[in-house]
Amino acid sequence: MKLSVIIPVYNEESTVSEVIERVKAVPYEKEIIVVDDGSTDATAARLSDAGGHPVVTIFTSPVNFGKGAAVRIGLAHVTGDIVVIQDADLELSPEEYPRLLEPILRGQADIVYGSRFLRGRDRVSWRTYLANRLLACWVNLLYGSRLTDEATAYKVFRASVIKTLPLKCIGFEFCPEVTAKLLRSGYTVAEVPIGYRPRLPSEGKKVSYLRDGLKAAWTLLRLRFWKPPCPSSSVDALHAGSAGPGNPCQGCGFGAVEQAHIRPGGSPDGDPSQ
Repeated sequence: MKLSVIIPVYNEESTVSEVIERVKAVPYEKEIIVVDDGSTDATAARLSDAGGHPVVTIFTSPVNFGKGAAVRIGLAHVTGDIVVIQDADLELSPEEYPRLLEPILRGQADIVYGSRFLRGRDRVSWRTYLANRLLACWVNLLYGSRLTDEATAYKVFRASVIKTLPLKCIGFEFCPEVTAKLLRSGYTVAEVPIGYRPRLPSEGKKVSYLRDGLKAAWTLLRLRFWKPPCPSSSVDALHAGSAGPGNPCQGCGFGAVEQAHIRPGGSPDGDPSQ
């Protein structure tokens, strides 16, 4: 079993090196795919130091497009069996991977979300808690699910599942888009409790609860009527192990990952970093 850890990064000079080191220390076979989404601080320099490790691959975008674009670039290069989305801000701890992976390794789930709220509010502010609870209630109302934390950054997938989804997202709407399309495709999302160390806007917090919350709510509503692109009762069965970049599905064309205007780069000095 091989992990593919995708780390989307934008202006995280103070934390990205530590995140990579802590992911490297997790005791699983792994590849770490770091996508620098047009950072303007010293992130590129930090990544230059990390790029020489054999499990770390770095891609760069010349401009900042958004988290969704960075995740999609990472997905195009995944070679592992399980995909973990890892933010670079240290709000969530890589030491939680065993808890997140357990339902998949036991064959109990194909998708696992790490919920910040299964243990209660903990250190989360009331504003953050209420905003996320409203969003969870909205997705549950629309899709008949029972999620407690739709917007969690810790999302874990079997690679054969996440690579079947024709994602279009560019920004923070990655979370509601992937959730909506998984649920519309008939998958069940398992949740496990995780710890959470929230940071403040002064520390680099980039999410706007009003702007991004409204965008997430609209994305969930809009995709409530989305249908999987292939006329099959199991999207996973149709695509698993076959469709991907350069090998599109003949039924729906999935595999031609939408990267128009998004250029996978290399290491910060322009050379591919393996």
